[in-house]
Amino acid sequence: MAVPGGRLTGKRIALCITGSIAAYKAVLVLRLLLKESAEVDVLLTPSGERFVGAATFSGLTGRPVYKDMFDPEVGGELHVDLAARNDLVLIVPATADLLARLAGGRATDLVTATALCARSKILAAPAMHPRMWDHPATQRNLGTLAVDGRVGLIGPVHGDVASGERGVGRMAEPEDVLAAVIAHFAPRDLAGRHVVVTAGPTVEDIDPVRFVSNRSSGKMGFAIAERAAARGARVTLITGPVNLPTPYGCQRVDVRSAVAMRGAVWQALSPDLKHADALVMAAAVGDYRPAETHATKLKRKDQALRLELLQNPDILAEVGQARSGVQPVLVSFAVEADSEERVIEYARGKLSAKRVDLVVANHAADSFGRDTNRAILVGSGTADALGELQKSDLADRIIDWISGRLREIR
Repeated sequence: MAVPGGRLTGKRIALCITGSIAAYKAVLVLRLLLKESAEVDVLLTPSGERFVGAATFSGLTGRPVYKDMFDPEVGGELHVDLAARNDLVLIVPATADLLARLAGGRATDLVTATALCARSKILAAPAMHPRMWDHPATQRNLGTLAVDGRVGLIGPVHGDVASGERGVGRMAEPEDVLAAVIAHFAPRDLAGRHVVVTAGPTVEDIDPVRFVSNRSSGKMGFAIAERAAARGARVTLITGPVNLPTPYGCQRVDVRSAVAMRGAVWQALSPDLKHADALVMAAAVGDYRPAETHATKLKRKDQALRLELLQNPDILAEVGQARSGVQPVLVSFAVEADSEERVIEYARGKLSAKRVDLVVANHAADSFGRDTNRAILVGSGTADALGELQKSDLADRIIDWISGRLREIR
């Protein structure tokens, strides 16, 4: 059953499952679609049903699964009805045979007939052995589909396939399929823009075993990067050490220390700051680093260990000072452990001192390690207090602000 309040609220999707061992991933895709409030019609080919039964899908949706174009219980022209009432046809997985039939304009089952009749976009997640993917016939079919412009591909990716071999042909992960679907429906208000996002903690090594860091999980920065990419931006995501998958459509740069993050940020922006339209500093960059990093593990001694700490570069302040005009748009985060009034006061000080355009102010207890966040968007003369939001929803609010700012200064 669809869960209310998701990013696909009001969208109807025809989820088509064909005959591949990767069909089990379609169950996971369905769960993700429902979690985002999509209304889903499931279409299942006979070969697809050999891998996953119809009862699995109907149990999740609470609705019938469509298998036969000539089902007497449904009546009418089922493929025409399905094509007309759905906003997207999503084929998960798409076999080499299915792609061939789409390229040839064939309508030999309910899935291909619905796809041929659809006026909406068709997204397909191919899954096949790498040698099948590389075969000239498959590549010719892909070329035909590209020229027609009706079918967009999600993957495939390089990895292990069912035979145990490795290569390009593995189906994209369900989370990437969902991201592609959300991106399809998202407004393209950042098309042609380059957004740089930093995320996660920085880590300052003391020796090969010990380090100084902070509690940042990177979830907020990754959510901002994912939503910016979904809305058409070219996104460079610069992240400290986190255990998070790369958001769909983002170029990821992994760093460890604050100095390394500084170098990656300037490389993405360019010295004249003309290579990016916006910089969102969501990373929790460490303020200090050890004066000395030891090549071998420090041994325990009887006396206290004293560490000399040096200040790290203030990346955002450097960019703010170097900016002579209004671009790139600069967004900073201020995480504090004080009262709301003091948090806003600190954010206003940061807004002025670092010459940024927006400060996302929040309390450490409301942000670190959580899937939700409670923030205040502090701009010049404004303080928009938001209630508790999923980080993906807060990311959209931040991207809304950036998009509006970019329209103002165009």
